Amino acid sequence: MKPYINDYLSQSRPVLLRSNAPNNAVWISSTTGAPMTKKPIGTLVSQITYKTLGVDVSPDLFRTAAASAAATYGGSTPHLASALLNHTDPRITEEHYNRATSIGAAQTYTDIVRRFQST
Repeated sequence: MKPYINDYLSQSRPVLLRSNAPNNAVWISSTTGAPMTKKPIGTLVSQITYKTLGVDVSPDLFRTAAASAAATYGGSTPHLASALLNHTDPRITEEHYNRATSIGAAQTYTDIVRRFQST
């Protein structure tokens, strides 16, 4: 992955900026050559995921999925989601852990019902 990032930063990004002027922005608009702000990046992510997956996935939904996955698969590391997403309010992370626990409980219940039905 690192070579691709280095290629972007050293080759593509200066072309998009249309200059060699110093600029710390990582994401550059291909239409304006200006640094992209949060809203256009979010819109672009939503459009690309919709075209690719058929589902509009916003950056916030990516964060929700990451926190829920951390809670589901890294349950023995209780602060993994907080560290991953830089949450400062523990209530936000707790919401994702509660969701993951509910999903796990539903899966366990489904397994029990299936075993009961097959006997």
